[in-house]
Amino acid sequence: MMLRRSRPTALAASGLLSALVAGAVIATPAAATAAPAAPAAEAAMLAPYYTELDLTGDDQVTAADLAVVSAHLGATSASPDWASVEAADVDADGTITVLDLAAVSQRMIYDDGPFDLIEASSVDMQAAMNAGVTTSVEITQEYLDRIAAYDRVQVDASGRPLNSIITTSGVALAAAAQADATRASEGMTSMLLGVPIVLKDNYDTLDMPTTGGCGCWDGNQTTTDAAMVSGLRADGAIILAKASLDEFAYGFVSEFSAGLPAGQSLLVASPYNTNRSAGGSSGGTGAAIAANLGGIGFGTDTGGSIRVPSSYNQLVGIRPTVGLTSRDGIIPLALSQDTGGPIARSVTDAAVALDAVTGVDPADPITAEQAGKVPDSYTSYLDPTALKGARIGYVPSMIGSNATDVRLWAQAKATLEAQGAEVIAVTPPSGFAAVLNETSGSQNEFKHDLNQYIANHLDPDVAAQSIQGILASGKYVPSRASTYTSRDRVTEEQYQAWAGPTGSHTTAIATGNAVVTAMMDAQDLDALVYPSGTPYGTQSTNLRLSPNTGMPSVTVPMGQAIAADNTITGAGVNLEFLGRDYAEGTLIGLTYAFEQATHARTTPPLYPALEPAKG
Repeated sequence: MMLRRSRPTALAASGLLSALVAGAVIATPAAATAAPAAPAAEAAMLAPYYTELDLTGDDQVTAADLAVVSAHLGATSASPDWASVEAADVDADGTITVLDLAAVSQRMIYDDGPFDLIEASSVDMQAAMNAGVTTSVEITQEYLDRIAAYDRVQVDASGRPLNSIITTSGVALAAAAQADATRASEGMTSMLLGVPIVLKDNYDTLDMPTTGGCGCWDGNQTTTDAAMVSGLRADGAIILAKASLDEFAYGFVSEFSAGLPAGQSLLVASPYNTNRSAGGSSGGTGAAIAANLGGIGFGTDTGGSIRVPSSYNQLVGIRPTVGLTSRDGIIPLALSQDTGGPIARSVTDAAVALDAVTGVDPADPITAEQAGKVPDSYTSYLDPTALKGARIGYVPSMIGSNATDVRLWAQAKATLEAQGAEVIAVTPPSGFAAVLNETSGSQNEFKHDLNQYIANHLDPDVAAQSIQGILASGKYVPSRASTYTSRDRVTEEQYQAWAGPTGSHTTAIATGNAVVTAMMDAQDLDALVYPSGTPYGTQSTNLRLSPNTGMPSVTVPMGQAIAADNTITGAGVNLEFLGRDYAEGTLIGLTYAFEQATHARTTPPLYPALEPAKG
């Protein structure tokens, strides 16, 4: 049985509220045990829910705002200073009452109730840590315990282990202790402060090897972090573990050889059905985050590798515009289409995570294109009413004929319309089919792009310094030998003809971007939507639309297969929203509103909370 969990985003501290009502001296949340000694200088969360009742001008609700409301209890619309507290009249009855004080308090990221790690969001974690109910050290240890208890253990007699984690960090607990110290001295400096992150094992990390899922690179200890990892650490995130992936991100099954003897490999399992794949190539990230083995995950996507595991594992995945996040320090597959982004249990977590990893990076020149196009925070788009008045297009042929997809699409369309969106069937222009039919760059680009990574990042002590070296090592997924051989044969001339400045693939992506943007402009669309896949499968060439245009997409759970579909009962299917270049904010708003209207994600019952240790 699938379990749907419903939890408040954050509840105000009952003790603090009682003190305010009683007229006690107003203190910041630091008055609670282990809570911050001082508020952060700037709001870390710009979602309207957490900003719209701010009375003190700092874009957040804190104890200072509660003090203002408390001091004005009994004030009415006739009071001379009504304008300073009118926003706190939540029930709009013209009087500031205890009910208004309680309503304002609910907008604080502060919760002194019991903390449950299962399905905990970044907001839940911050609220509990701000209240002193838990700490980053405790949360990090809980995730490490879950990895040890579940990841390489067969929990279902008819299935296989998750196999989602390659390496756990030996310094994560120390980093968590530092995050706790930062909170104590400076407050909640970031929505990621102290939050444990699982990275796909193609992101360089200076404290763990980066294998690309290949045993040939088990010793690849880089001296620097990937640019995106540096952004996460700067925001106080805890790099918890490196997740398994399809070796060198080649495919969707997530088969890897890292950490294994030569000639052996493992497959990642879906936590919902351990006989099934978690998808790929970021399958380890998807399985780990779905099974609550980490807080938020990161993957990479060339032709579907964030969106496939997101769909298989009922998660939210963001494939950013190519140029929004730096690829420097990430093992490449095909840089014409590679992009890194979050995989999370909620749109909120995905938006929080995306904030930390954007930025112009001279080491990845395409990121210069984002200048002036990135908001202060993607969390500012987390509006449950974002679908109202939106124009959402779909191409009927992209819905397909799978019974689960057809049924879930009908429900999703009704939900979109019920939330105020206009859903429009679009007849695509003549060039649209060519966009969907353009193939991935992985065959023609891998050798060239991998050689660049080897020259700039690979540990010089690693023996396999080329594709030939990988083959000579014998430590790779055995079935991939022919793939390595064929990709090694690609010449520089072939690469340039494909991915050079005037190459056929370069031209096809630029043309695809122009075709789809014009198609959206002609209908004044805010997004195009389509199923990311089918139950544990792909839907035609839908996944190619984003990589073959460079445009961003966000995939969000749409529902699960039922027995009457006669597909794979319980399997998840996601709805993907595609937008214009650098319109991640718009997509985040639309998917958040859809998520809040559906709450389609379920929790995998095979991986429940661990029993408390007996003392």
